Amino acid sequence: MAPISSTQNKRVRYIKSLQTKARLRRGERKLVLEGNRLIADALTSGGKPELALYSAERADYEIIAQLQNRSCDLLPAQDEILGFVSDTQQPSGIIAVFAIPRPPLSTEATRVLILDAIREPGNLGTILRTAAAAGGDLAILTPGCADPYNPKTVRAAMGAHFRFPIVEASWAEIASFCQDLTICAASADAPQAYSAIDWRSAWALILGNEARGISREARQLAQAHVSIPMAAATESLNVASAAAVILFEAQRQRLSSGSV
Repeated sequence: MAPISSTQNKRVRYIKSLQTKARLRRGERKLVLEGNRLIADALTSGGKPELALYSAERADYEIIAQLQNRSCDLLPAQDEILGFVSDTQQPSGIIAVFAIPRPPLSTEATRVLILDAIREPGNLGTILRTAAAAGGDLAILTPGCADPYNPKTVRAAMGAHFRFPIVEASWAEIASFCQDLTICAASADAPQAYSAIDWRSAWALILGNEARGISREARQLAQAHVSIPMAAATESLNVASAAAVILFEAQRQRLSSGSV
């Protein structure tokens, strides 16, 4: 098969649209992954590939074989075409369309992260990656969060979308789901240190917007407010950094107590 050479090819236009249009991603329930590492991780985690463009010269044929075994529609394309559909400055040798995972909202989740209008896609993806690494059970995105399937979010999450349940919910749904959890909100001005909380029990952690902090709804829902003590003249941490500090403290407490 001759490599695709036209940007007017319908498959090429479709992938380009998925990269740029959140409404189409949500309507089609599809996301785009770029590069061998993300695609291999998604396949290992049970992701469902549907379409892939690849460079015949630069592709990893072990991954091509895995995609073929999953009945993925594989199309060779010229490097100029991969550059056209890519969201990065240095396109990889393969770009694939996967079905967006549909994780169940497990009632057994006891380590829940609530993301309150996190607007920056890179921050959102980094937080999801951190939560998956720190043993979280679930991430809930409130109204106003960045699109979790934005290409920048997907790249920053480094496969978390396929290893870690991510759902979107209203504040009313969140309040109902978390009624049996201790709900803590991270706030720069809170008097209680994050390390003073007993993270071994069932909890939900709210992290707020990069500029405005936690919302009125979050303040009303939270039973405790915690901060990260910092050296003088340091105003606050980036929200992704704050997430890492608190989530890994929760993991440390759980592991040191022998909890699963």
